[in-house]
Amino acid sequence: MLVIVVALLVVILALLLMGALIGLAVKLLWWGLIGLVIGALARLVLPGDQPFGIIATMLYGIAGSLLGGILADAFGLGTILQFLLAIAVAALLIVLLGPRFSRRATA
Repeated sequence: MLVIVVALLVVILALLLMGALIGLAVKLLWWGLIGLVIGALARLVLPGDQPFGIIATMLYGIAGSLLGGILADAFGLGTILQFLLAIAVAALLIVLLGPRFSRRATA
C-alpha cells in the first residue's frame, strides 16, 4: 500500500514538473516572438541600415519591451503607450548599443 502511494506521489510530482517546464518554454517562446516584433518595429523607425542580425534584433526587442513595461508601470501608462514606449526604448538601445555589437567591423 505504501509503495502505491509513493509511486502515485512521484507520478504527480513528475507531471507537475513537466507542466512547469512546458509553461516556461511557452513563455520564453512568447517573449522571443514579442521581442522580435518590438525589435523589428524599432529597426523600422530608425533611418539607415543596422548592421546586426535577427538574434540581436530579438534581444534588443526583449530588452526594450521589459524596460518599456517597467517604465510604463512606474508612470501608470496604458497598454498602447506601453507598446509605443517599448518600441522607443528598443530603438534607443539599438542606437546606443547597436554599433558596439555589430557583425561588421567599424573603421
